[in-house]
Amino acid sequence: QVQLVESGGGSVQAGGSLRLSCAASAITYTYYCMGWFRQAPGKEREGVARIDSDGRTTYADSVRGRFTISRDNAKNTLYLQMNSLKFEDTATYYCAATPLSWWTRTYACSTLGSADFASWGQGTQVTVSS
Repeated sequence: QVQLVESGGGSVQAGGSLRLSCAASAITYTYYCMGWFRQAPGKEREGVARIDSDGRTTYADSVRGRFTISRDNAKNTLYLQMNSLKFEDTATYYCAATPLSWWTRTYACSTLGSADFASWGQGTQVTVSS
């Protein structure tokens, strides 16, 4: 499994920005999906953004236009740039990764549920004050 370590969380006022990072041990998957999920107290874990090995990205409606997912393959690092933060973005944010097959690599990343991801980080807290 891939080891994932998140960083970059913190406290920020509404309207502010944060950038989360997820350092991954060497990814040996040929095709893969990586994503950011979040979980607020008392709520289910929800997908925020995903990116596959071909660079296709998917965003939740609640963050589209405000958040940007990207990766640096040379550094084995996944990022989530979060702008125009809102109080409702407050949550623990998790990085996740899972391999894809050759047959599903063009579409599967956007359809996977959290249970489909093989590797998870420990989470980083984001708190947005209104």
